[in-house]
Amino acid sequence: QIQLVESGGGLVQPGGSLRLSCAASGSIASINAMGWYRQAPGKQREWVATLNIGGRINYADSVTGRFTISRDSAKNTVYLQMNSLKPEDTAIYYCNVRVLTTYYWGKGTLVTVSS
Repeated sequence: QIQLVESGGGLVQPGGSLRLSCAASGSIASINAMGWYRQAPGKQREWVATLNIGGRINYADSVTGRFTISRDSAKNTVYLQMNSLKPEDTAIYYCNVRVLTTYYWGKGTLVTVSS
């Protein structure tokens, strides 16, 4: 089992920045990939970014060039640096971890982009 705890959400003005964190605990040695998803009000959850333990990184087109995913293996933590935030980035952001074909989710952290 893996437990995930997100933090770092909040209210930010358009054009601002936030950094989300996701701390993993449990059977972390078995993790194959870590990533972020988000769910905006009234919309389905969508993929944002993934970091494979082998090093490959992928981003959704909507965040490419603005968001950066990274990992601190010593702290078992994955980060999402979000720059140039837009109102349409407003959502609950969920940390996601994959172990083979099993996915684990955090409870989410709310990001609100508004003036």
